[in-house]
Amino acid sequence: MDSANIASALTRMARERPHQIAIFVPCGRDLAGRAAHTHLTYAQLDEESDAIACGLARIGVGRGVRTVLMVRPSVELFVLMFGLFKAGAVPVLIDPGIAKSALKQCLAEAEPEAFIGIPLAHVARILLGWGRRTLQTFVTVGPRLGWGGKSYAEVLALGREGSDARRRCPAVLADTRGEDEAAILFTSGSTGVPKGVVYEHRHFMAQVEMLRAAFDIRPGEIDLPTFPPFALFDPALGMTTVIPEMDPTRPAMADPAKLIQTIQDFGVTNLFASPALVNTLSRWGAPRGVKLPTVKRVISAGAPVPVAVVERMRKLLPEDATLWTPYGATECLPVAIVEGRELVDYARVRTERGAGTLVGRVVEPNRVRVIRISDEQIEHWSDDLLLPPGVVGEITVAGPTATARYHNRPDADRVAKIREGERIVHRMGDVGYFDESGRLWMCGRRSQRVETAEGPLYTEQVEPVFNTHPQVFRSALVGVGARGAEEPVLIVELEHDVAREEHARIREELLALAQRHTHTRQIRTVLYYPRFPVDIRHNAKIGREFLKRWASQRLGKAVVEAATGTERVT
Repeated sequence: MDSANIASALTRMARERPHQIAIFVPCGRDLAGRAAHTHLTYAQLDEESDAIACGLARIGVGRGVRTVLMVRPSVELFVLMFGLFKAGAVPVLIDPGIAKSALKQCLAEAEPEAFIGIPLAHVARILLGWGRRTLQTFVTVGPRLGWGGKSYAEVLALGREGSDARRRCPAVLADTRGEDEAAILFTSGSTGVPKGVVYEHRHFMAQVEMLRAAFDIRPGEIDLPTFPPFALFDPALGMTTVIPEMDPTRPAMADPAKLIQTIQDFGVTNLFASPALVNTLSRWGAPRGVKLPTVKRVISAGAPVPVAVVERMRKLLPEDATLWTPYGATECLPVAIVEGRELVDYARVRTERGAGTLVGRVVEPNRVRVIRISDEQIEHWSDDLLLPPGVVGEITVAGPTATARYHNRPDADRVAKIREGERIVHRMGDVGYFDESGRLWMCGRRSQRVETAEGPLYTEQVEPVFNTHPQVFRSALVGVGARGAEEPVLIVELEHDVAREEHARIREELLALAQRHTHTRQIRTVLYYPRFPVDIRHNAKIGREFLKRWASQRLGKAVVEAATGTERVT
């Protein structure tokens, strides 16, 4: 296979567009209170990442060295990420907001040899014992407080061969191959302890080309990526990145006024945001008549985007702008895409009647197939597994971005991967079906289906029926009791301004809604929960496992653990 390295895309852009700004980063406020920014051009980002790659190699962070990267969105994050790629090292990326116990387990599984982080990350590493068994090399982005290692500035100076700034590091690009390990990206952990997904350089290269083609992204565009890992694709796509003023671990809590001001100040053309953040932006902007005339494209991923949110967000956009909701996972992205107009004009009524969530047309050259639902491992592919259109089964994907394995998780590999000759088929863990026109519909997580005595119920076919109620913010279907005879329970988070005195009336209205559809008539129990637990990464995936345990306690039912088949009484 030909030599491949995702950082080569940055080097190419530095040749073609040396003076284009690659990244703007907020750095405080000026005397008038306006946001101030620092920046790097493509030529500067390429040169500085070369120097960092040289400096890292000199302290032992070179080809194949797994390196934890815990740095806030910044110029240094971009330089370090591309510097690690250029050196052939393997960045390990974990959401900092996950539970500390889970984070410790993730780092232990990753077996990193180097740790690059801000001072706070190093303090946590020392106090909580992260990676104590394997870590050997430390770099601090910011002041060191006695824990040794090198600072970012020292590594940069090493790469530039001393203090003479004119003596630049020669161009660096490790001769990696497509199948060489490029990075370990951890899943969000929304349904369990996060798993480390092993990315090879070929996966990143394919993602860049598939994203470019799917969304017609062109060099020179300006991107506001509110999910930092997505921003790392921008240099390869030739876009200018504007890092927003927000906490990336709490997108739903971002200040919409600040984000809209940034979009308007920079003439942003592309916005990547979680469904929770799109909801926040549209709820603030639509009633105020806010318009975003420069935005050509909004991309929202991480969880299904409610049609009402799509409709409201479109009010802020130009008539010819697009709003895409790509379907995929950390293990495989993108899989399918759908544009907002199709969600509103075609899918809305069907979704509200129980069809599921439309995730659209398959992105070429992926091969997506639907197979029989099973919680067991499937070692080898067989066409006998396939289901016809219209029948709900598990969604599987084979394609250039479908990753082959998890790091140090052989049990997860056995459950999520199927061998088909020389290639790996990834089981998405989602259930769904193809309709007669070849559109893919998603009906929920396989592990979150409710197995009643009358048959299975799927979250994305049930919840939208009740989300049509004007006072329901969102709902969650869970099952309590023994597997195969579970009682379906609807848990509801109401809009924030609903008074407690209205709860009884709303419950009766929801139960009446349930009787209008064959697949929801089994639902006879409605519980209220004040604020749903959601994932750290997108603030959008509902923690149904937690809600299931809570509902079981409220109702005095036994919970059957799907993963082990064991039962415990709560």
